[in-house]
Amino acid sequence: MPGPCSDSFTERLKTIEDLVGLGLDAERTRTILALMEIKPPDAATLAGVKLYSEYLPKAAEKPFTDEQRYLQFLWDSLEHAPLAPATNFAFPFRRIIAKRLFLQCGKNFCAEAIRFNFGQNISAGNDVFINAGTYIDAKGGVTLGNSVGIGEWVRIFTHTHSESDHAERTYAPVVICDYTKVYSGAMILPGVTIGEQAIVAGGAVVTKDVPPNAVAAGIPAQVTRQRRNEGRSKEQLNHIWLYNGAFQDE
Repeated sequence: MPGPCSDSFTERLKTIEDLVGLGLDAERTRTILALMEIKPPDAATLAGVKLYSEYLPKAAEKPFTDEQRYLQFLWDSLEHAPLAPATNFAFPFRRIIAKRLFLQCGKNFCAEAIRFNFGQNISAGNDVFINAGTYIDAKGGVTLGNSVGIGEWVRIFTHTHSESDHAERTYAPVVICDYTKVYSGAMILPGVTIGEQAIVAGGAVVTKDVPPNAVAAGIPAQVTRQRRNEGRSKEQLNHIWLYNGAFQDE
């Protein structure tokens, strides 16, 4: 099957990948914006940009580097680009950014239009797929295992506020283990680990750990049954996200 970049965007994406690989500054970011068909601001204006996340306490503990800021800026800018609906551009583009910005990003990473605040605190394994509208609060760290599928409008949180003092924050990581599926509209709260091959039902609010191979549903989520694996495990579960495995051919 042809690779996802084997089309009219191949050369453009290769240029973007090369520029990202060199390390982003204002001028390289401006060049990439132009390749995205967005009119770039002048270099001085772009150099003065600050992200929303940089006004949060976590950024004071671990400030954004210039490169991380430009990578996040490009990720968010894609949604305002004429090419945003072009999946054969948008998926490879986001993969290029994720591989440089995330703490770790394995092969075949696929994401639709999602938002996150601290991409540098996200670890993604191989063959991870995240659907549109998902929000990842990565302040406390988020780990997505191999072949994890995240549905539309899922929300993952890794921090909470004290009820008596809003300025008091507690951070706790979320871990979603290999071959887990989290269905649309689910919410995962700080400190939760979802075990290997588990399923989180649509709309569930997960407040505590989910065991491997379990199905958790409801508010708050409870284990309702075991996943019907029919004797299959791991790659036998065929976590192939798009037709013919598009974008999963690295």
